[in-house]
Order: sequence, then C-alpha cells, then structure tokens
Amino acid sequence: MANQLDQLKQYTTVVADTGDFNQMAAFAPQDATTNPSLILAAATKPEYRTIVERTVAAFKSRHAAPEQQLGELIDHLIVAFGLEILQRIPGRVSSEVDARLSFDTEATVAKARRLMALYEAAGIPRERVLIKIASTWEGIKAAEQLEKEGIRCNLTLLFSLVQAVACAEAGVFLISPFVGRILDWYSAHTGQSYSAEDDPGVLSVRNIYHYYKKFGYPVRIMGASFRNTGEIIALAGCDLLTISPALLGQLAACDTPIHPALTPQAAQAADITRIAADEKNFRFLMNEDAMATEKTAEGIRKFSADIRKLEQMLADML
Repeated sequence: MANQLDQLKQYTTVVADTGDFNQMAAFAPQDATTNPSLILAAATKPEYRTIVERTVAAFKSRHAAPEQQLGELIDHLIVAFGLEILQRIPGRVSSEVDARLSFDTEATVAKARRLMALYEAAGIPRERVLIKIASTWEGIKAAEQLEKEGIRCNLTLLFSLVQAVACAEAGVFLISPFVGRILDWYSAHTGQSYSAEDDPGVLSVRNIYHYYKKFGYPVRIMGASFRNTGEIIALAGCDLLTISPALLGQLAACDTPIHPALTPQAAQAADITRIAADEKNFRFLMNEDAMATEKTAEGIRKFSADIRKLEQMLADML
C-alpha cells in the first residue's frame, strides 16, 4: 500500500514548509514556502553558509556603503534562497515581506514589487513566485493592489474566518490559515487536549474551506503550521497543505489509509451565513476574537524579531 504522503498527494497539493531545500528532494513537494524564521534557521547552518557569503559578497561589490542598506541585502538573501528552492521543485515558492511592514499598505506594496523584480531579474516568471503578506487589514489591501498588477499573493498569519473572507473579497491568490498555532492557543487557555476531529485549528480551516466552496470563491486554501500528522490527515482534500520536513517524514513512514476529509460536495451542503468583510466589521470581528488577535500580533512580533536577528548576522558579516 502507498504511504500516507503519497496517498495525501492524491487529494491535496503538498508543499514543503522549510528553508532547508536539501531536505526537499526526499519528499518531492509541488511547492515550497518560507518565512523569516525558516530563512534565519537555514542561513545559520554550515551547509548554507556559501549561499549567504556569496550573496553578501555580491551585494558589497555593488554598494559603496552596504551596511547602510541591510533591508535591501535581506531581500537579496530571501530571493537567493528562493532561487535555490525553485531549482528543486516544479511549482511555486512563497517569499515573505518584512513583517515590520504589516500595518503599512504602501510599504508592503513597494517591498513586494522589489522582491518580484529581483526574481524576474534572475529569469524567474511571476507565475512561480507568491509574495507572503500578513493578514492584517493593511496587508490585505496591499495584496488587493498587487494582484491587480499580476503579482500573486499568499496571505499568511491567518487565524479567523473574517480574515479569510476579506482576503477572498480582495481577490488574493492563496491564503495560509494556521492550524497548529490555533491549537496552541486553545490548549493553553482551556487546559484541554484535542483529537484531530475537534482540533480548533482543523475546524477553523474546515469552516474557511466550506465558506469558499459554498460561495464560489476561487482563492486557494493552504493549511499551515501543523503540530501533528492527525491535523494533516483531518484536512486531506484541502487545496494545499504546507508541511514541515519532520511531519513529511512521518507521513512517508506510515501506510495507514487516508480518505478525503474535505470535499466540495460537503461544503455545498453546509449551512453557512455570509459575513461582511468591510474594514469596520473586519476590525470589530477581529477584536471580538481574542485568539485571532493575539496570534496575529504574536506572529508579526516573532517574524519581526527574526528579521532583526538576520539583519544582525548580515551586519556582522559586512
């Protein structure tokens, strides 16, 4: 019998959630996603030191005062890792905008254009790159503008239905609702343990999937941030799932049967009420959802902290 990873690929596009591209060959994912934390982790490994050193050296050769332009150097490093990843996968790579811009629409648009320009200068077509942006109101508005320019976006740090609906109304290409971080919050606040079927993160993605399919939104849903393979199996049938190498390995080592848990037919039968996703309702419903508010803010803080660490590492090299 096929292992669970191969079975899952029959129902769902599997994406590798890592900056460690040497691990990708073993699992043959279609796409790959990165974020500041993953890039930082990869950049500190000896086997990737050459990529970092090469990027820094090239940047220094083009700038008289490179230490004053760390933000631009970070962009080059993110794209350098993205280019390496694209050599190992047939599909798309997601590269993330600096999380410190999460509440600045214009700056997010400018940074996204910059990242895409670097990819295009390296010969990569836009169709192979997704720009990751935090699902704040400002981030969603930036994505709406970028999509109109032909720059496809992946809206990340998404924890609530209203965020998902606002993304759909903005016409974004893909969203990444976080499963494990939602579970983390509920486990910490209730003291309960959850099975895969009553996992709050799984239920959140299931609700978003049903909403999108029920009302005909073409936005792709990519479940993310998993804590165990049970969550993944419970979302088999989702458009995409981005999975860490450790969990990909566990799926590849098990041959228990998997069946689709999410289907368009079930979504059509679901009893769902539309919600408004204008700015006032978005902000109110986010404020009403303590989990979504706290986890979005926490994610932005953590990614911002890792960008600063990456900047310090590069500054020391300069």
